[in-house]
Amino acid sequence: MKSNDQEEKLFDEQHTGNIKGSNMIKDPQDWKTGDEPMTGAQHSYLETLSAEAGEEMDETLNKAQASQKIDELQHQTGRGVDDGGGK
Repeated sequence: MKSNDQEEKLFDEQHTGNIKGSNMIKDPQDWKTGDEPMTGAQHSYLETLSAEAGEEMDETLNKAQASQKIDELQHQTGRGVDDGGGK
């Protein structure tokens, strides 16, 4: 079983355009596969974030919607959000 940190890293690598040597981040609305079902990594991470936020998880989200919900819940819970504090 993957740790939450591993899930976050996997999600980042798969869904934010995090390519070695690149700072490219593509808006989920622009993803060619955004209307496909969410990935296993997204599902797992959304389960974690939803539980921490005290929200019910929406199992019907597609990849793009799941990415946006993850961003929303990260901000709500403080998980995975860079606070600029140089941790």
